[in-house]
Amino acid sequence: MSDKHDLETVTLTGGLTITRMGYGAMQLAGPNVFGEPRDRGEALAVLREAVELGVTHIDTSDFYGPVVTNRLVREALHPYSGITIATKVGARRGADGAWIPSLDPQDLQAQVHDNLDHLGMDVLDLVYLRLGSHEGTTDESLKAEFEALAELRDQGKIKHLGLSGVSSAQLTEAQTIAPVVAIQNLYNLVNRDDDALLTRAAAENIAFASFFPLGGFSPLQHGILDSVATRLDASPQQVALAWLLQRSTTSVVIPGTSTRTHLRDNIAAATLTLPTNAITELDTIATTHP
Repeated sequence: MSDKHDLETVTLTGGLTITRMGYGAMQLAGPNVFGEPRDRGEALAVLREAVELGVTHIDTSDFYGPVVTNRLVREALHPYSGITIATKVGARRGADGAWIPSLDPQDLQAQVHDNLDHLGMDVLDLVYLRLGSHEGTTDESLKAEFEALAELRDQGKIKHLGLSGVSSAQLTEAQTIAPVVAIQNLYNLVNRDDDALLTRAAAENIAFASFFPLGGFSPLQHGILDSVATRLDASPQQVALAWLLQRSTTSVVIPGTSTRTHLRDNIAAATLTLPTNAITELDTIATTHP
């Protein structure tokens, strides 16, 4: 067993407390987030070691696999003592692996029940409504979709609600329906379109979970990032994660990996403090990146 880290936590609006360093289970599925893992034993070991190292914030979804990661999470971690399981609804997968938006209110409720079944839970800790694509957000109304989830919250099937791929206007609309405790949007050293939303989230004590914190399918690469990492005797990935954690008081990260070696490297970023001059340099990447 690995040594447990004393990971920093954040307590959000609504009273939910999670570690700011989380773990995203997406990469446990097969290639292109589809099918069974390359190494099932290692996938289970990664999940268990994440918790052993102090992570209490596990991010997953039925549409990873599909269902593959939720079943792995259940096998590895059930009954989830002291762990917050965050999941997402709003999409399904085609037989060819295609991502198919599925935002019909009735189907959203069906997806919640599917997640409950596959995770082996009576109540889901945190459910994100996934709206936007990786290409950006819109200001389209989410009233019917979010009301469907709020109804299940009122019924006791969901403890907390979040939004993924959303704009500030959509957050405002959602808050007239039910409390929002977390946002999950594309944000990293290069993709900084949501700077204002990140600042707003901190002011309202809402978690801002950056998906693709290390670039996702196009890993972050930049000379400045490499230079700062070398000076700090850290990896570029650790520096990128530490930068996110220092962006605001409610920034959280959910880096994913399918190996214990990379998991340990990622979690070590939680204890890396970037000096002011390094942050100044890193902040220029968004404007200098091609």
